[in-house]
Amino acid sequence: MDKLLRRARNPLLLAMLATVAAAPDPDLDPDRTRWRAQAARVTITRDDWGIPHVHGRSDADAVFGLSYAQAEDDFARVEANYLTALGRTAEAEGEAAIWADLRQRLFVDEGALRADYAASPDWLRALMQAWADGLNYYLATHPATKPKVLTRFEPWMALSFTEGSIGGDIERISLSELKTFYGQPTPPTPEERGTIPREPSGSNGIAIAPRLTRDGHALLLINPHTSFYFRSEAQMTSDAGLNAYGASTWGQFFVYQGFNAHAGWMHTSSTVDNVDQFAERVERRAGGWAYRYGPETRPVTQCDVTIRVRRADGSLGERRFVTWRTHHGPIVAAKDGRWIATALMWRPVPALEQSWLRTKATNLADYLRVAERKANASNDTLFADDHGEIAFLMPQFMPVRDDRFDYTRPVDGSDPATDWRGLHPLPSLPSVANPAVGWVHNTNDWPWSAAGPDSPRAADYPRYMDQVGGNARGEHADLLLTGQRGWTSERLRAAAYDPFLPAFAHLLPGLVAAWRALPPGDPRRRTLAAPIAALAAWDHRWRLDSVATSLAVFWGDELWREVGGFAQAERMNVPDYIATHVAAAAKLAALDAAVARLTRDFGTWRTPWRAINRFQRLDDSIQPRFDDARPSTPVPFTSAQWGSLASFGAKAWPGTRRYYGTSGNSFVAIVEFGPRVRASAVMAGGQSGDPASPHFADQIDRYADGRLRPVYFYPDELTGHVERRYRPGD
Repeated sequence: MDKLLRRARNPLLLAMLATVAAAPDPDLDPDRTRWRAQAARVTITRDDWGIPHVHGRSDADAVFGLSYAQAEDDFARVEANYLTALGRTAEAEGEAAIWADLRQRLFVDEGALRADYAASPDWLRALMQAWADGLNYYLATHPATKPKVLTRFEPWMALSFTEGSIGGDIERISLSELKTFYGQPTPPTPEERGTIPREPSGSNGIAIAPRLTRDGHALLLINPHTSFYFRSEAQMTSDAGLNAYGASTWGQFFVYQGFNAHAGWMHTSSTVDNVDQFAERVERRAGGWAYRYGPETRPVTQCDVTIRVRRADGSLGERRFVTWRTHHGPIVAAKDGRWIATALMWRPVPALEQSWLRTKATNLADYLRVAERKANASNDTLFADDHGEIAFLMPQFMPVRDDRFDYTRPVDGSDPATDWRGLHPLPSLPSVANPAVGWVHNTNDWPWSAAGPDSPRAADYPRYMDQVGGNARGEHADLLLTGQRGWTSERLRAAAYDPFLPAFAHLLPGLVAAWRALPPGDPRRRTLAAPIAALAAWDHRWRLDSVATSLAVFWGDELWREVGGFAQAERMNVPDYIATHVAAAAKLAALDAAVARLTRDFGTWRTPWRAINRFQRLDDSIQPRFDDARPSTPVPFTSAQWGSLASFGAKAWPGTRRYYGTSGNSFVAIVEFGPRVRASAVMAGGQSGDPASPHFADQIDRYADGRLRPVYFYPDELTGHVERRYRPGD
């Protein structure tokens, strides 16, 4: 090269040769060398739905392959999840994301996570290193992919996002209160004030014991309700014995809800109270602040946080914050002259260990041994295995507290009696294993109905084991399960899509009675007669061609907008609140409004549900957009708020009249644990986030119809359904 440079006379050629001489040779890059060596030990097989079946020699190889495959399918969501988890979204999105970043950084500290990584067991470090390597190898081999911020992933970053739930515990902290406390007074959002209701989120899980099934095999329903496209589907196998299939949150390297050859696990968002606020008595001292704790005064710890922020011109600036914390946790607000500290689970290493190791548990005893890490804070679990065991398990991170205090509101932090006193041992939790009734379920409701007559009794446990109560989906599940035998996979699938809406069965008789009680001369006796007749004759079941479904949902939505936010803020069941607290006049006024809105938007109130409730996926944007003029697919099931087990959280969007769904059923699987596990599944939209991919929207029709596709769990099942087999980097 030096000889060529000396001989070159053309200036342009000289510059090109100099550039080549200065560029590092990628073949000599030690990272690339390591990545290529690991890629050679990994095979990714895409089936005819685009789902990756990843195989590696070791578990770490399988992790490398999964993270690479996830990046292929939707790198933007992988990166977005880690920007959220690391508190770095403002580097991509600017000022609007600062406060969410600050909230995250009250708990997530890079230095602490690096130390946690260094102190992790060797096997876990190997998995985290493989996770980062797989993502970095994807970026190195796909130069057209342009990250917004994270151009290189480091293994310690995996400890920032360990649990898999949608909306972690940190997100319970009010952003408006945080802004006000740390220097930017802002009114609470309508949702925080309880004036805008929240779409119910969570999941359904059902496990049925072999004695109630036709073929003597345990059955498991896996039915998470999340925002669409929040998770991908995959199988991970290794020569070291790993074989897990199911839904993985984008960017995480473990199967969050799924099964292996012997056991399955389904997580539902729990109603327990294990995130608490402590009202601290603070006073100014020289050089800082102090707080009262019993007879003593303790210093409030100062923590400096720097948030990088993308400016309008694309450059990066910084915002610096002085934050505070007590032994209860970081300060997040001020109320009634006191500072509010939030206590929640932040145990990254045990949480990641538990999330990984449970995917390898082959029976209930194994699963419970993993659970002894007590690093699951937000999830109930429905479990089933090929030994015939079933279980409903509470979150294992359960602080012991004095039940004299109401922990649903801030407690007095200066009183040592309010402190957490360690964690409950697992046998002391209201879990249920192998109940005589033969089934367990959870629908994000209390544990007191998890197993019918064999459920735990609320009187035997502290109040903080539940803070929400029952819900209409739980009532629906009870009706379907009680006294039933001969269950099959198909029958459980049908139950998961049963169209009954118990909330309307409770609410509509009150509406009809209110109309019948109108004075003879009231004009509403005439104007509402036909809508009332349609609702009175309805069987409270959703159907695509049902006018009554449209009318009932629009009526219910009017009332939900009026009182739902308040009821939810008070931790009350909204349909029950409507039935018992909303006056007859308000119910009739809501029907008037529903009839008027249907007529205005669709030309007649006699509009069938299929013309309203739609699934549409137009592009790969993380914030969805919708267009009534573009193709969409009718969906028969409704929001979970009315007791539909199959959930489709939909509403009208800016510029639309139709309802478009963005949450609810995101992954549905039925698993039968016989000598060979058998499963079927469907996911919202499709596996790929690329609109050009055939797997961007190829599952929409099946999703809407509840037609689950076979899962290719064993190699012989995958044979004949292979779309592509390759190694990362090919």
